[in-house]
Amino acid sequence: MARPTALSRALSQNFLADRAAAERFARLAVPRPGPVPLLLEVGAGKGALTAPLAARCQELRAYEIDPRLAPVLRARFSGTPQVLVVEGDFLAARPPGTGFSVAGNVPFSRTADVVDWCLRAPALTDATLLTQLEYARKRTGDYGSWTLLTIRSWPRFEWRLLGRVGRRSFRPVPRVDAGVLRVERRETPLLDDGAWRSWRSLVELGFSGVGGSLHASLRRAHPRRRVDAAFRAARLDRGVLVGEVAPARWLRLHEALTSSA
Repeated sequence: MARPTALSRALSQNFLADRAAAERFARLAVPRPGPVPLLLEVGAGKGALTAPLAARCQELRAYEIDPRLAPVLRARFSGTPQVLVVEGDFLAARPPGTGFSVAGNVPFSRTADVVDWCLRAPALTDATLLTQLEYARKRTGDYGSWTLLTIRSWPRFEWRLLGRVGRRSFRPVPRVDAGVLRVERRETPLLDDGAWRSWRSLVELGFSGVGGSLHASLRRAHPRRRVDAAFRAARLDRGVLVGEVAPARWLRLHEALTSSA
């Protein structure tokens, strides 16, 4: 009887056991009226989220890597025609070619890989994920600081923290609470394709740490006078730490540094 628990721990499985929390999550994952055409669920587990999500989409592909759970899921949802249970690793799946959403209770140890998969999928419209609360707070600027991944993707994706789910809503009980992270592709990007390369270069240079400060890092690619002018335009102090610069100020920096002299 110990094997399932050991395997669950190896797969970082903490199953959502709170039905009310599952319903709330489903409403956050599909907030618009009418069912979404296609939704992919990461780590369906025992189906706690699968059931409320299935009611909100025309087609639900529920991915489950644990070979013990996939047959149970198939039996449970055999009478729900819009649910297709896929036994296998979500990260090995080929992204659909048409618009789709992602939702799920993500194994904490695989969160970064799942988020990266979502950001690289050209047709993804949005992803709503139960992640470790600290991860969700860091990615959304809830601590008052911003990460490289969030800033780099900001012109194309909006990151939001939609709520918290207490750790005692899961079995086995994890050590920390979970956060509801939503990453949504913007209908109209904040920068066009022509500006995308210079944006990425600027942000990656700024986060490189080369030079000892954001101001010094940017001076490696731009004259001091232009960097000074850009900081004034963005209303930034020269001593500001790179993680303290909010997305809107990064956009102002980019505009000032890439405009004609």
